Amino acid sequence: MTPDRRHLHAPRQTDAPSLGRGLVELAEQAAAGTPESCGATATAVLAEEPSGAMDVDADRTTAATHPDLSALVSVQLRAGEGPILAALDTGRPAGADDLLHDDRWPRYRARALDAGVRSSATLPFACDGLTVTVSVYGLRPGPLRKAAQGTTGLLGDLATESMARDRLYRAALVQVDQLDTALRSRPVVDQACGIVMYVLGCDPDQAFDLLRRLSQRTNRKLAELAETVVRTRGRGLERNLIAFGRSAAPGPDRPASARARDLPG
Repeated sequence: MTPDRRHLHAPRQTDAPSLGRGLVELAEQAAAGTPESCGATATAVLAEEPSGAMDVDADRTTAATHPDLSALVSVQLRAGEGPILAALDTGRPAGADDLLHDDRWPRYRARALDAGVRSSATLPFACDGLTVTVSVYGLRPGPLRKAAQGTTGLLGDLATESMARDRLYRAALVQVDQLDTALRSRPVVDQACGIVMYVLGCDPDQAFDLLRRLSQRTNRKLAELAETVVRTRGRGLERNLIAFGRSAAPGPDRPASARARDLPG
């Protein structure tokens, strides 16, 4: 198998699209940096995803230089066995010099031999909650692990650090956006609290707590609820607010009353 760029595919990551591009580049560079190999794959696992709970859809976390190699990743994730899982579990390189005589991972071995792969080596890398594995594959038996630990090892370290930093940067941007939204909605929430204080004769903390609990029980965002209160200036809401203020308990698990659910949108 020769590397085929037409089949390179990236994970469909909603939080960090560049993670997919990084995996594609890493797989291609690993294959090019290991002349003894016929291709490579790169996988990414986030800290909140234990190795045993990886998504079985390999396209979501994998880039491969050939579709047959992508299938080798899929079978490992589905079967829960193989060098990728071994490397994730131990944090050390894993692989097989000759799969024809190595029966540690039966289902991976069968799929690899069916694709003509006789040897493979997987290197794990971790940085800031992101774990990346790089696997290289050979059509002939032989020790790929030592060959892969040279250039591919350096590439893996650099690429994992870069992708981890990119994830942290994007997460920071999301937090900034959330804070900006909160700051922009604060004046509306304050106005709604003032209306609730007038209707119920309560203090600011009690008014905010009531709006917060009402938001939870009606499954609406606090800012949206506050906008409704301000837009209507409390008209038509007096009875609902009073009834909820009297009946709502602090516990968030108590179901909303009919009056609370009937608040206009």
